[in-house]
Amino acid sequence: MRVRKRVRPQEPKPPHVSEAHEGKPVYEWGVAACVGLSAVLAVCGQIFWATSVLAAAAIVSAAVRLVLREKSPWKVRSIGFDCFFGFALGIGLLATYASIMLL
Repeated sequence: MRVRKRVRPQEPKPPHVSEAHEGKPVYEWGVAACVGLSAVLAVCGQIFWATSVLAAAAIVSAAVRLVLREKSPWKVRSIGFDCFFGFALGIGLLATYASIMLL
């Protein structure tokens, strides 16, 4: 008669959290501060400056990601994804503001 060894169930491994490998909190808080400043400026009626702050934050974040690549403090997805959407958001915000002012 053969005796089977009792197999213990393995402890479940914690899921891989990608945020642990992306971005630096200090930089992200800086971007959050820009968004907060933009909101305050918008409430105060300074729409141009609110839009400019958001656009500048997006363009600077995209440029930082493009220049520093893997060492960048701002990481969301791939380098191409981050740069495309950062530049598109910044330029798009400025173009939208300009088109509204030209109406």
